[in-house]
Amino acid sequence: MEKIPTIRELFWPFLKMGMVAFGGPAMMAQIRKMVVTKKEWLGEASFRDGVALCQMVPGATMMQIAAYVGLRTQGIRGAITCYTAFGLPAFLLMMILSALYVRTHALPAVVSAFSGLQVVVVAIVAHAAFTFGKSLLKDWKGVLIALTAAVMFGFGYHPIGAILIAGLCGLGFYYQEQFSAVASLGGQNSYSLRPLFVTLLVAVAILFLLFFFQRHYFDLAILMAKVDLFAFGGGNSSLPLMFNEVVTVRAWMDGLTFLDGIALGQVTPGPIVITATFVGYLKYGLIGGIIATISIFFPSFLMIAGMLPYYDRLRSSPWFNRALRGILYSFVGLLTSVTIRFALNVSWDAVRVLLAGGALAGLFFNVRLIYLVITGIAVSMLLL
Repeated sequence: MEKIPTIRELFWPFLKMGMVAFGGPAMMAQIRKMVVTKKEWLGEASFRDGVALCQMVPGATMMQIAAYVGLRTQGIRGAITCYTAFGLPAFLLMMILSALYVRTHALPAVVSAFSGLQVVVVAIVAHAAFTFGKSLLKDWKGVLIALTAAVMFGFGYHPIGAILIAGLCGLGFYYQEQFSAVASLGGQNSYSLRPLFVTLLVAVAILFLLFFFQRHYFDLAILMAKVDLFAFGGGNSSLPLMFNEVVTVRAWMDGLTFLDGIALGQVTPGPIVITATFVGYLKYGLIGGIIATISIFFPSFLMIAGMLPYYDRLRSSPWFNRALRGILYSFVGLLTSVTIRFALNVSWDAVRVLLAGGALAGLFFNVRLIYLVITGIAVSMLLL
């Protein structure tokens, strides 16, 4: 029988787990062990179905799973508790690192360290594109959609346009394909949606005030929310969208600085989308960092909380599944294209090529990201 935890009992375990949440999807097994085996808050079937739901929703998958556990145990309050606790360590550390970056990034030792980290980031994104593609692309239609998205992004088309076209291609290419029935989550209507509506109204009111009195903060919030809403397939899929908005469209920073932000995101625990905190802090300081962080997580949180009662109907819809398939294929192309763009920002030499190759090999052998980052810092400070 599933146990019902208190809000405090939810907060502290997820806070502790958030402190060591390196490696992204690798944390899924740790969350399952705590929630299903150790605490017995959810059954195995319930947790597995929750993972399937979270993979349908845009944004950082591990954050969504934390929210799902809170939803199933304590409703909206529980979801907010788990979501906040799991992401808080990464946010606080990224704010500190961003402040240090602003003050020290011109120092020779720091320049040397980041020149190596930028190469490691290229390897990380390249590996994400490869593994994403390997798991998804099973036929020529998927490859065609991915290539189309890569070419569109490479020639300057907005990535959201490429995503929408990919969704339409999915509807057309797979119109005859049937999808198997999915397991019911069961009991998913056991919590009230009223707190969710109240939260949404408060968010709209805040945006309304920002629009009229602090328009630059409003623009930052909308930018990050837009990135989150279209980042299907996990946190890595947010990188092409954020890069396009921050570097290409608005020119808030150059490509190398954005790479530095991703590198700092690898030093922190938690999802790679925490790079949004870095962008917000560099642009508008402390308040910018807070607004960017809330905005990059809030839309997908609303989606996971709002969609849970209707999961069975949505997941069984062939139209939804066809469009989602095309969208996921497009992110393979977008990640490939952004890998090329990142690589073009690096001044390659023999040391950097070897460092990138070593990082890529480490990723294929499942070496933890934090170790690769530390190694990249050490090698670059010694040789670059």
